[in-house]
Amino acid sequence: MDEVQRLKQENAELRKEILQLKNRAEENQAYWPGLDKGDDGVSFEQLESFLNPILDLVPHHIVFIDGNGLITLCNLQAARDLHADRRVIVGRHIRELLRIPDDQINLLESLRTKKPIVNREVLDKNYGINNTRIILDENGNVKRVLGAFQFLNGVKEAEKQALAGRIAAGIAHEIRNPLTTVRGYLQLLQSKTDQEVSELFSSLLIPEIDRANKIITDFLRIAKPGETTSELLNAKEFILGYTGKFLNSEALLYNAEIEYQLTEIADNTFFRGDRDELLQVFINLFRNAFQAKGSEPLKIIIAAKRVDSFLRIEFRDNGRGIPSSILPHIFDPFFTTKDEGTGLGLSVSKKVIENHGGMMNVKSDGQGTQFIIDIPAEDRFCCE
Repeated sequence: MDEVQRLKQENAELRKEILQLKNRAEENQAYWPGLDKGDDGVSFEQLESFLNPILDLVPHHIVFIDGNGLITLCNLQAARDLHADRRVIVGRHIRELLRIPDDQINLLESLRTKKPIVNREVLDKNYGINNTRIILDENGNVKRVLGAFQFLNGVKEAEKQALAGRIAAGIAHEIRNPLTTVRGYLQLLQSKTDQEVSELFSSLLIPEIDRANKIITDFLRIAKPGETTSELLNAKEFILGYTGKFLNSEALLYNAEIEYQLTEIADNTFFRGDRDELLQVFINLFRNAFQAKGSEPLKIIIAAKRVDSFLRIEFRDNGRGIPSSILPHIFDPFFTTKDEGTGLGLSVSKKVIENHGGMMNVKSDGQGTQFIIDIPAEDRFCCE
């Protein structure tokens, strides 16, 4: 009997909780029409403005669209990964942000069907999980479609890096030490041979050993990056002064033209980084551009601007461009289309940028190539 009484009491408490939840739901349902009309509450636009800085803390893509497919909110992570300026993209159609056909855009599918998408796996180059939710007005029309995309490329990349690390450890142990021994004996033999053979040692054999060692060193930098030396760098001074000095000499050597477009960044724009590692990134990009140049003289444009809290540096050339079939693979270690290349230059460059907390991406339409580098920026008053 006591057990029956206990069950009755628990049932009564559950009914009470359900009634309370129902009342809260009715209160919320009554409140949303007020949001829609903007009378006693706040408007959707005001609510989105309030939510925006909160959603900027979320490490996934969050985008809202209205009933016409126009973007009303885009959080920081989505803008960063899709290389969008939120001041420009908000108010534009969602297809302008995603740059894929309408029938592949989940937000537009939910807008059309009025049905949410739950944990849909996306298996293209932007691997992840997609969810959408719908807000209807009191007439049943779509007021907003809310989209959240959990970007999982980093997980796949981490798996690749773990595998590369294990391979790199084996390479370092099994190859580097014997190469050092071989190089030492070659130097010893070089001093005991005639001039003709000695020149062969110095011009071919020893340089090839050094080249093999460099390949191993570059691969180890990708697989197991070391500590990055960080210093505060002025963006304009670094691009024009430090990097420009080296690139201009390369341009003179290869009969190329470099144009700097830096008017969109303030003089007090700074970032933290290792100047020598970053310089090597730009030298790699320059040499990559030269190797891909067409019949016209090589022209390179280096442009910089602020995009939210990032310094964006764009490196554009007028070369032959990169075929769409190759584009997804150019940052893969050892991927190259050049007879003399190792396929590590761009892989190392991307890893250097990532070690600085940034991102490196590429675009090519068959008429030139554009590399996009985003690095966290600081203003001088933040650093004093």
